[in-house]
Amino acid sequence: MTLNWFLSSTVRHATHMRKHVWRILCAQRDLLSQPAIDAVTNAIEEMCAACRQPLDKAALEKQMTSLETVANKWLKPYPSAGMRENIEVLLVAIAVAMSIRTFLVQPFRIPTGSMQPTLYGVTSNPDFQGFGASSSELRPDPDFQVPGWFKRKALYWLTGVQYYNVVAEADGAMEPTLDEPNRFLLFNLKQTFSVGGHPYTVWFPPEKMLQRAGLVERTGRTNPKVFKKGETILKMKCYSGDHLFVDRLTYNFRRPSRGEIVVFETRDIPGMQEDQQGNYYIKRLVGLGGETLRIGNDRHVVVNERRLDHKDPHFEKVYSFTNSSAVPNEYSGHVNGSVTPGVPRFQNEGMEFKVPDDHYVVFGDNTLSSYDSRAWGSFPRDNVIGRSFFVYWPFLAQDGRPSRFGWGNR
Repeated sequence: MTLNWFLSSTVRHATHMRKHVWRILCAQRDLLSQPAIDAVTNAIEEMCAACRQPLDKAALEKQMTSLETVANKWLKPYPSAGMRENIEVLLVAIAVAMSIRTFLVQPFRIPTGSMQPTLYGVTSNPDFQGFGASSSELRPDPDFQVPGWFKRKALYWLTGVQYYNVVAEADGAMEPTLDEPNRFLLFNLKQTFSVGGHPYTVWFPPEKMLQRAGLVERTGRTNPKVFKKGETILKMKCYSGDHLFVDRLTYNFRRPSRGEIVVFETRDIPGMQEDQQGNYYIKRLVGLGGETLRIGNDRHVVVNERRLDHKDPHFEKVYSFTNSSAVPNEYSGHVNGSVTPGVPRFQNEGMEFKVPDDHYVVFGDNTLSSYDSRAWGSFPRDNVIGRSFFVYWPFLAQDGRPSRFGWGNR
């Protein structure tokens, strides 16, 4: 039978049919009469015997017809059988997907620029940080042109670059009442706002789109500018954050190593702002439990009096500069409070931080623009979800940014 199963599709079909009828019989056994059970059982046994005989396609097809006739006579039909089967397949697929996400790999999107230039978050051009009396006029960047529909779609799917262009259809100012973006799962589906009483909808907007465009202040105050019909309200070129898979399996067999890029939950971190707790962060692991850390004015981390540099694994890009007194760009090395304010636990190169047992300290590669352990301290080891594994999108480079697609970011 085993050899016939490989050689004949008829045998495979008959075997599948026999198993299917058997499952239905087992499910309905307490509802069927004994004659019905005996009839179906005998038909299944006859099918088994036919499958074990030397291959005779005609005889096997006859036995399949007989089994179908007996099953239709004695077994109770299920309503909407096709729909039931499709739902069953869907539920199994969901269960498999959730199992993979929970135990193997989990998709993750880089939200901010704290890990640049290793990993990029969502950025846009223009990217307003706010406006005041001296900057009430919007300044859409005139240096780029919005390409045609087909090119926009191709650029988005290959490089993650997306264009938005909204032109006023009537005179008026931004309405102060704003709706939150409609979301689907983890993604923004659409953003609606009104100018001069006319509603505008932007599909698949980036995070904080209206702030980035200078239409809304961080406090929620809208820009007072009065737009004329035909004037540009919003013109933006947005770069999607890197999308990657998080390896959730490896740390079940070993502890995280220094320099690895880890994803962790921000729960139970006393020094962190309350509105940030409950999120997922991604940073580079720098300090382990029991170690003493400080950040030198040369932008190097010192661990137990040992200075890290570009020769240490995973820190090649972080300490890419060779002359500690000459920093070529904002991403090179780690900074303390003497370089940038708001670093309470590393105010200067003489200030040390002792990492509690079973805790970790993490920094963003772009520490000039990173909310990390320099501000809120360490976090429990159990908060670690996994490590950066594979950047699966975008595929190509973005306007001077090299492609991060693949395993290279680790």
